[in-house]
Amino acid sequence: MATLPLTGKSLRLARLSRHGDDRFLFIPLDHTISDGPISTASGFNQLVRDIADGGADAIVVHKGRARTIQPELLSRCALVVHLSASTAHAPDTNAKVLVGEVAEAVRLGADAVSVHINIGSDTEAAQLADLGTIAKASDRWGIPLIAMMYPRGPRLTEPGDPVLLSHVVNIAADLGADLVKVPMAAPPDRMVEVVASSPLPIVVAGGSGADTSVAQLATNALTVGCHGLAVGRRVFTSAAPRQTVHELASIIHGPELGSESTPQSRMAGVP
Repeated sequence: MATLPLTGKSLRLARLSRHGDDRFLFIPLDHTISDGPISTASGFNQLVRDIADGGADAIVVHKGRARTIQPELLSRCALVVHLSASTAHAPDTNAKVLVGEVAEAVRLGADAVSVHINIGSDTEAAQLADLGTIAKASDRWGIPLIAMMYPRGPRLTEPGDPVLLSHVVNIAADLGADLVKVPMAAPPDRMVEVVASSPLPIVVAGGSGADTSVAQLATNALTVGCHGLAVGRRVFTSAAPRQTVHELASIIHGPELGSESTPQSRMAGVP
């Protein structure tokens, strides 16, 4: 990304790339609302510690979960507060609703906020309105907005279509996001078309891992010009989350920058 004048938003954007190389490794841990617990209550802080020590740039959690994290664990890892949710038990699992506000995230010391939008869902109109509302508030508070954009709905048959993904990332840009997360195109080499169409840096969703290792996914994403990866489930379900994160950080930031021993501090959040 181009160098921006010093503002609250530009300062926080810089924190989201741990090594200042405009590449990102985000670990979403917001699955606790959609699917249920991802660890024991006592083990959650250890999971966050492993993720931070492994070299992740940021974790993504909901506002209430953020309050349970030991502050020192975020000295080398940015905090993204997720503002939308749905559960696996809903009549329409694609119907995301807002469950938080930007002001709450700022009070928590967040470095960024994120929202999840399902393009093609039956509630697409309401979700687009929510994205516009959060983008306006994000600008007011000087905090970056990550739009997690997924082509999902009853009328979509090819969610990995690069033409569709190009449309999706441009919706995020037009409505005021600063970064956009989308699935990888199918086949992966056509993701280059999506990147070429996007005014925003793209991070690729981790996916289910059925066909491609997460390390290969990270390599593919960088090869086609994406700025990184946002992978949660394939980290917190792995036998060794710290090692998995370290492997990904070494790919995204380079072996030296991805080192677990690299000391890096970040300033406390400011409104």
